[in-house]
Order: sequence, then structure tokens, then C-alpha cells
Amino acid sequence: MTDCQGNGEGVKSPMELYETLTAQGDKVRTLKTAKAEKAEIEAAVQLLLKLKVDYKQMTGQDYKAGCPPSENCVAPDNGPAVDGADDEDTVDPWNVSTTNAKGVDYDKLIVRFGSSKIDQELVDRIEKVAGQRPHHFLRRGIFFSHRDMHQVLDAYEKKKSFYLYTGRGPSSEAMHVGHLIPFIFTKWLQDVFDIPLVIQLTDDEKYLWKDLTLEECNRFAVENAKDIIACGFDVNKTFIFSDLDYMGASPEFYRNVVKIQKHVTFNQVKGIFGFTDSDCIGKISFPAIQAAPSFSNSFPQIFGSRKDVQCLIPCAIDQDPYFRMTRDVAPRIGYPKPALLHSTFFPALQGAQTKMSASDANSSIFLTDTPKQIKNKINKHAFSGGKDTVEEHRKYGGNPDVDVSFMYLTFFLEDDEQLEKIRQDYASGALLTGELKKILIETLQPMIAQHQERRKQVTDEMVKQFMTPRPLNF
Repeated sequence: MTDCQGNGEGVKSPMELYETLTAQGDKVRTLKTAKAEKAEIEAAVQLLLKLKVDYKQMTGQDYKAGCPPSENCVAPDNGPAVDGADDEDTVDPWNVSTTNAKGVDYDKLIVRFGSSKIDQELVDRIEKVAGQRPHHFLRRGIFFSHRDMHQVLDAYEKKKSFYLYTGRGPSSEAMHVGHLIPFIFTKWLQDVFDIPLVIQLTDDEKYLWKDLTLEECNRFAVENAKDIIACGFDVNKTFIFSDLDYMGASPEFYRNVVKIQKHVTFNQVKGIFGFTDSDCIGKISFPAIQAAPSFSNSFPQIFGSRKDVQCLIPCAIDQDPYFRMTRDVAPRIGYPKPALLHSTFFPALQGAQTKMSASDANSSIFLTDTPKQIKNKINKHAFSGGKDTVEEHRKYGGNPDVDVSFMYLTFFLEDDEQLEKIRQDYASGALLTGELKKILIETLQPMIAQHQERRKQVTDEMVKQFMTPRPLNF
């Protein structure tokens, strides 16, 4: 996390942080022994994980129980570690990192977050209910985890509709291709289920977390809205809103924010999000704002006073902490829990250890890049799973599981048979790294050029239409 966060709750030295960590570990064990509520244990574990990250950042060493900070420390055998406390993957709404070249271990993440795997049975059921072949994001496990999707389908089969909610944090004027993933999939869901969609632009969040002015954040929201509209959403079924604009104009939305705030304690948000005593109060209250669109009566212009319309949220899994909190609060304020579909992360060009960053131009393919820039970035920066020499590669083959060009093709090459042939040819050595990169370049260049052309057609009047509170087809 960034901005005004410190290293812990008033911690001034490595020893004080070590002692705080030790006390938190004891608290987790006590809660588990006492069979405390799941939400309370999860909040305590999340805070423990955050403190461990802070400790390593401060000391350069991993925290080890019974071993105070020093240059040379050997940990004694203190028995099994706290469940999930030594997970090498860091996943939260602001940080995603792993030491594994293949990327985050999503099976472990499902266990850690307590969600459910999207298995073949669920993919087949979506196909049956939707009446269309599942999107390749579903077929290939790019959307891999869910909460309550079967419940959504049960209701839909009984002619009970639902609505979609997704969002974007507008931290820069230009979006990169990774930002398109939830919108591409959300558009497919909107089309096949014929349902309304709300898209939240969290310009308030970016003001709180980034070194940006309110005016810049609001301007970025409008610019990002143009890229989102260019994805092809139906204006009669889609409402895009900026928090800075909508919350002050919608008493119903703000009332839901306040209801959520009343039912979440400071200890809970510290545990879930890792907030500290040094964080500005805007950050601490923000999760309630991201939670509020999960409830249909936050949008009276669409749903009237109805509060029983279930919400389905397609998003990257790093956003799940917000909605675990939301699902915990929902029944206590008389609302249905939102359902979720989680996607994997879109890797940086340099490898799957991190997701793309809008602040590093060479880590990303931007939607504003020219064909030449796309070609140069992929050829120069895309991490290769190939061998060091052509001879070795022909003999031993490459590793598509760590090759960024192949990873990108799993997102954007729609033909399953062609993708599998590329995998086999690369793994056998028949396809060289340069040839694989060429396939990716030839896939991305026309896709981004077409997006740029569609964006040029988005006028200020169209943006205003999408962002004006109004009835939708429902």
C-alpha cells in the first residue's frame, strides 16, 4: 500500500514491530483455539500477514517467532505456523506479487479467501442457462473462482433477474490491455443474460491513495469512461458513474454507504485491508463506498426502491476483500449478498510475478500504443520461456507456462485449437520465441487499433449520456 501509511500501529522500531507481530500471532492462535467467528479470525490473519510484510520491509528479514531482529538470526522449531501466515503470494487491492514465475497460486488463493473454484460443471451450467458457448475466459480458467454463482443461476432459471456491477480506479488517463479483462467479460455477461450494468469509477479512492488532485482524478474518470464505452456496452442497459459526482447527487446511495459504515468496525477494516493508525480517515471509510453499488436500491433511477435484486460482480480477485466485507454486512442491513466471479491477474511484460502497472510504461501494452510501440515492447520486454540458444530450444523446447507472450495469447486469441497448437509447438521446440512474439504482435496490433478507432467515435455527449442517472432497460 502507498501514500500515508506507516509501518504498523504506531511502531517506531524493528523491535516494537517484532513484539506487535508476536502478540498478533498469539491472538490468531487464541481465536482459532476458541473457535471464534470466521470473519474475526480472517481479519486477525490478514493483519498478521500485513505486519509480516511491514517487518520484512523494515528489517530485510522474514519474521521468525522467537527470534528478535538482528543481522544473524536462526529460528528455533516452534511447531506449525499459523494457517496462511507464510503464504509467499501477496494479494490485496493495492499489491500483487509472487516469487513463482508461473504467477500466483490460484488454488491456494481460493482456499485462503474461502471462495469456490469455477469447475467444468459450473461452466457447463452457465452454457445451458445462457444458451451460448461459454466465453473463452471461462473455458480457459481466466475467470476461475466464484461466490454464489449457482444461486444467481437458480434465480435466473426462475425468471428472477439480477444486475452486474464492476469498476475501475482511474489513476491515469490511459488504460492498459489488462484493464480491459473485466470489461470484456462483463460485456459478454450483459449480452447473454440481457441485464443492466453499473460501472463505478472510484476517482475518490485514487485521490485518497495517489498524489493527484481531485480535478485530475475526476478528469481521468471521464477519459477512462471513453475507453470503457469503446468496449461496446449498450447505453440502454449501462450506467457509468464517478463517485465524486454521483454520491453527492444520490441520497439513496449515500444512505447505504452510512449503513455499511455503521456495521464495520475499525478493527475489521484494519484486519481486512491492513490499514494503520497513520492512514488518513478517508481510506478507512472508503470500503463502504465500493460496497454500496452491490445493493440495488443504491440506484433508484434503475430499480426504484427495490432492495431484493441480486448483484453479480465480475472482478480481479485482488478486489475480493471489499466484497467479503460487503457479504458479511449485507444480511445485517437486510440486503442480499452480492455474488462474484473472480479473474486471474494480467501479468506484466517482465513476467507473472506482478500484475501490470499503469505507472511503468514498459510493463504494459497501453490502449494508446502505436503498432510500432506494441512491437518494440513485446520484442524487447516480454519475458521468454525459451532456451538460451536456438539449438537448445529446438532440442528441449520452451516453457509456455512462464512465457508472457503465450500468457497474453490465452487472454486474446479466441481460437482454442490454434492456441493449443501454439502451446504444443513451443513446448516441443518447433516454434521459436521470436515466432511466438510475432504471433502475439499480430494479434494485439489490430485489436488495439480497432479499440482506438471505436474510442474516437465516443463523443462528450455519449459520455454524458452513459453517466447521467436515468432508467435502464430492466
